Amino acid sequence: MVVLEQRALEHFKIIKACKPTNLPCRIPVIDLADPEAKNLIVHACEEIGFFKLVNHGVPMEFITRLEAEAVKFFSLTQAVKDTAGPPNPFGYGNKRIGPNGDVGWIEYLLLNTNNNPDIHSHISLVSQNFRSAVDEYIVAVKKMAYQVLELMADGLGLEPRNVLSKLLKDDKSDSCFRLNHYPPSPDWQALSGKNLIGFGEHTDPQIISVLRSNNTSGLQILHKDGTWAPVPPDQSSFYLNVGDALQVMTNGRFKSVKHRVLAPETNTSRLSMIYFGGPPMNEKIAPLPTLVEKEEESLYKEFTWGEYKKSAYSSRLSDYRLGRFEKTFSH
Repeated sequence: MVVLEQRALEHFKIIKACKPTNLPCRIPVIDLADPEAKNLIVHACEEIGFFKLVNHGVPMEFITRLEAEAVKFFSLTQAVKDTAGPPNPFGYGNKRIGPNGDVGWIEYLLLNTNNNPDIHSHISLVSQNFRSAVDEYIVAVKKMAYQVLELMADGLGLEPRNVLSKLLKDDKSDSCFRLNHYPPSPDWQALSGKNLIGFGEHTDPQIISVLRSNNTSGLQILHKDGTWAPVPPDQSSFYLNVGDALQVMTNGRFKSVKHRVLAPETNTSRLSMIYFGGPPMNEKIAPLPTLVEKEEESLYKEFTWGEYKKSAYSSRLSDYRLGRFEKTFSH
């Protein structure tokens, strides 16, 4: 357990400990091989913008190999890890999340996922074993993400069915990969029984996020009623969530779910790996015409992904980033 004085915690966000609940978090579980998967995915994205994917086709050996390499990296001394940062935009980060004052009980590694044979060159600390583990994992996860987006298009009745997946397949796709390590919380007495925030509440700006974590809890999603629901960890499955861009493309039909991570309360640490699937920087984002009903209005102004990304990353984590891109209607 890490022991810190109270004044050392003042820079971090601390919340009241969540009351334990016996109610399970009602997260849809979808089998990728289920003939009804396309409809189940659409329903999950409409209801909460979040679902668990099983029978996903990503080899477990790819997952365990990458996790082992990530554990090795985060076990290096702080001085050594710091030589791989700060992120600009890729690289190693510690405690600081973005340039706008957000902090969390976290360290992370942010990598490019473009179709570039030298995507890790900016981080000299990454070993060849780590590089190859990332590469094989990303290839498999991308394949699965494309399949999910094409099933999603089928469920929405979109044609062609690659209308969403082609944005991630594009050579200029602005996608990235993030490895998050949440160390054990500091001395629990210093926290006075409260929870330390690992990663503050936010939505993801991209099209879709694909998350896998070890068996340590901490992730929570915000329900419609304003309560935070813990997401039970499952190291053999993936969790997928709708991003802001996809919410816009579906004219608000899909929900970009707000989520956060609490730092582990015990001597265990949490390790998560997230693929963020984004479109090319110059891609125009707007509600797809076939998803705007005849009697409906388009709820959002058209913008490029580059414009939205710049706006999103100049804001605080908890800000409602889509607000400035919503249309206003006079009654």
